[in-house]
Amino acid sequence: MELPRIHRGARAVSGPLLYVGDTYGAMLGEWADIEVPGQPSRRGQVIEVGREVSVVQVLEETLGLAPSEVRLTLRGELAGAPVGRELLGRTFSGAGRPLDGLPAPVGDAWRPLYGAPINPARRRKLADFVETGLSAIDGMNTLVRGQKLPVFSGSGLPGLDLAARIVEGARVVGDAPFAVIFAAIGITERETRLFTERLAASEAIERSVLYLNRASDPAIERLLAPRLALTAGEYLAFECGMNVLVVLCDITHYCDALREIAAAREEIPGRRGYPGYMYSDLATLFERAGALRDAPGSLTQIPILSMPEDDITHPIPDLTGYITEGQIVLSRELDRAGVFPPVDVLPSLSRIMNAGIGEGRTWRHHRAWSDQLYAIYARGREARLTAGIVGEGGLADADRRALEFAARFEHEFVHQGELRRSIAETLEVGWRLLESLPGEDLSRIGEAALGERAAARATPERREGAA
Repeated sequence: MELPRIHRGARAVSGPLLYVGDTYGAMLGEWADIEVPGQPSRRGQVIEVGREVSVVQVLEETLGLAPSEVRLTLRGELAGAPVGRELLGRTFSGAGRPLDGLPAPVGDAWRPLYGAPINPARRRKLADFVETGLSAIDGMNTLVRGQKLPVFSGSGLPGLDLAARIVEGARVVGDAPFAVIFAAIGITERETRLFTERLAASEAIERSVLYLNRASDPAIERLLAPRLALTAGEYLAFECGMNVLVVLCDITHYCDALREIAAAREEIPGRRGYPGYMYSDLATLFERAGALRDAPGSLTQIPILSMPEDDITHPIPDLTGYITEGQIVLSRELDRAGVFPPVDVLPSLSRIMNAGIGEGRTWRHHRAWSDQLYAIYARGREARLTAGIVGEGGLADADRRALEFAARFEHEFVHQGELRRSIAETLEVGWRLLESLPGEDLSRIGEAALGERAAARATPERREGAA
């Protein structure tokens, strides 16, 4: 590590950016201390190095920062954070400062915030699943260890509540060590309080690490919070051999902070005013998920984003969908009907679901079971639209059955309230719905699956294994 270098005076301040001259030897990503007489010390990070002018991103409010009085100390170390098992059960700010009244952690090691790219040749094929306790995800859009599966929410929809449920209820089957890391990005003070109180009352806090960037905190911290979470998660996953789930909420606030910084730097805007490099920037977050061939752990991501105006073609969900492996879409209609979680399974998708289900993981006919539920529910949704025009009396018998099935599916399978379901319980609920239909409607499930289900019902002691 280089010795600190001190520079006096700056050329200008623009928003969260400080423009400094004569910074020969500055490193990209280097930490900086910013001092002004009579004001608290501020932290910053070098985000651009030039021959004449370098740019420092200030991590606190810049109001009242006089450029001519700045004393800038370049510390000679890249942005990083302590990592290790010691962080489990702790709560930090979006900049890594403790919020739980305990001392700052020493950690087992110090790691750079931007991580190290995973060699594609070292990635292993993903297998096994993460049980979230939510049937609409576990049964219909299974989350696989090492996957990145975003949740597309909207303004007023319970995206943060869903994040809390996942943090509380997620687990992996078996004895593998498991941890959850949650990064709140730009959430309100009320949301912060409700989330922390809820988690503190559950046992999940002991295996969790929280990074909370509130709406009242500097916007620039929104860029740090997810990287702090992922850095902590990478160490636990790839060096401690744990299965780690990282939940990031809300990615939209992260992208808005990117746009704010780009505007301060007077960069040419792209779609909707967002910087043209937003795709590659988001990839630096999402591509940190995965699993290694020579390591037992895995890092799984659930980014949650609010679609502006419920527009799935907006640049944020659009680019996120390109990088990640599917999406869970929340429905405003289901939310108004009191369904929680309001997951719309029709546009939702887990592209590598097949890798995490099947014999030895859930049930060997899980895919056919899921396809059958999906097919009848889709037919019921179509029948609902038709019934609005011709009335239920104008529907065919099969369409009326599908219409009734769709209502039961939403209120008995998707809706859980505060109830957590294991994968066996999820499969059982789905079977009860399918068994309410005549055999002629079950065209996707197959005779083998129906036979195994019949045998399990006839032999109670085999029920759990067959489910």
